[in-house]
Amino acid sequence: MFQTRLHTLAAAGAFFVCWSAGAATIDVAGVPLEERVTVAGSPLVLNGAGVRYKAVFQVYTAGLYLTAKADTTEGVLSNSGPKRITVTMLRDIDAAELGKLFSRGMEDNMDRAAFSKLIPGVLRMSQIFAAHKKLNKGDTFTVDWVPGTGSVLTVRGQVEGEPFKEPAFFDALMRIWLGPKPADWQLKDALLGKARTGNRP
Repeated sequence: MFQTRLHTLAAAGAFFVCWSAGAATIDVAGVPLEERVTVAGSPLVLNGAGVRYKAVFQVYTAGLYLTAKADTTEGVLSNSGPKRITVTMLRDIDAAELGKLFSRGMEDNMDRAAFSKLIPGVLRMSQIFAAHKKLNKGDTFTVDWVPGTGSVLTVRGQVEGEPFKEPAFFDALMRIWLGPKPADWQLKDALLGKARTGNRP
């Protein structure tokens, strides 16, 4: 009970909105996230952002960008335009272990037959993270879904290999956070815009 309350209080205090040069950013646990970004020439809006907790420890921030806001998993997945998920470390992380956790999160949120079709891409993603060995506090990676191109993985500002071309791969990745067994339920609500992320002045 105490741990749950502490988690909730910490999450509620993790966000506030800043304004700079006319452009808004959301501060999530000390990480500034722009409210608007451009992917493949398309303007995206920040659908939601939050913190991944492990017990009471902050692990990373995540922000979800879409062409139009959605408050359900189905709404996010059915959005036909470009999308972006951005993740910033709040502590030093073993990159190989993070890759394994993401792979497991994908597997846990889809049926076995569908997951088996994505295994080559999942293995390649795991190898990319393993090659980095460690992600330090403040390091960021993004995954952009670009229609006609695929999922583009960028780590520390560098594009990693060829895009993952299957649309199902990005959807499976989204289910890590938005599926029926999400990595963190409070983060799921935050990414879907259901959690309060601060008040504008």
